[in-house]
Amino acid sequence: MHRDDPHYAPERIARELDWNLLRTFVVLAESHSVTDAANQLRLKQPSVSTALKRLEDRVGRKLINRSPGHYDLTEAGRLLYREAVEINGSVLRLSTLMREMTDDVRGHVHITMASHVVSPLINQALTGFHRDHPLATLKIEVLSSSKAIAEVAAKRASFAICLVGDHHPNLEYRRVFREYFGLFCGPPHPLFGRDDLTTADLEGHSSVSFETDRLQDVLKPITVMRAQAALGQKITGVSSHLEEVRRMIVSGLGVGPLPIHVAARDVRDGQLWQVPPFEDLPPIDVYLVWSEGATKNRAEQILLDRLIAAIDETPIEDRSYS
Repeated sequence: MHRDDPHYAPERIARELDWNLLRTFVVLAESHSVTDAANQLRLKQPSVSTALKRLEDRVGRKLINRSPGHYDLTEAGRLLYREAVEINGSVLRLSTLMREMTDDVRGHVHITMASHVVSPLINQALTGFHRDHPLATLKIEVLSSSKAIAEVAAKRASFAICLVGDHHPNLEYRRVFREYFGLFCGPPHPLFGRDDLTTADLEGHSSVSFETDRLQDVLKPITVMRAQAALGQKITGVSSHLEEVRRMIVSGLGVGPLPIHVAARDVRDGQLWQVPPFEDLPPIDVYLVWSEGATKNRAEQILLDRLIAAIDETPIEDRSYS
């Protein structure tokens, strides 16, 4: 493609580009298969292949390299995919926004959330929001933190409440609360009920944990704590959901990490037993993440504003749970 070719002028591409071609391309890029994309779009395979060819002709770039056993986006394809995902999110929201133009707040709020988000501040915000706007609806989807943020970046979710590693340049972040993790075991475990334990007693015992409990991930402080406790290399179970990590600990599969404030009730009920270390426990911050540039319906904006106000009005000391 010659950069001066009027056929590929930006104004002409923007004017003549068919949105359906972009939508087909997004599905193709995410499914990595013409067959799967055709099934999702309820089209025949030749129609999908033709749409891809038309889009490549329109933008003047090859977008996907395909051969037997090989399916990859080109550099141009990756760039177009990032932009098309944002456009897709905006287009999908238009009909929703138009339906919600009434005096009553009737919008739908889609929150993506990490599994161990337990905070009175969030509960109170949801209670007040539902009391004031009973016609609004919510969906809370539990995902890994990275996927929760990706849904917000793609404008498929209203906002996320989760852990944060790297900051996305197009997103906004506000710390909701800080929690501290400890190590626990369940009734079947040989360390359960012992009040004379030291860190040395944990040496060699197997463990269970979260999938993101890795040195290069958001739960790195927990990885360091487990290593300092000299737990064995064997990890008998992992999950991205707090409830499943708790289940494995209670069942005696191994020693595992849980937020202190979340585990407190099980400790009182005799379902969990905290083991060393007891001091200098790793803090984990949970954030509210949203896109300032994304068009929001009234319900989304009201709930987001309510959460931000609650965060700003509550000292961090009252948002730290241990």
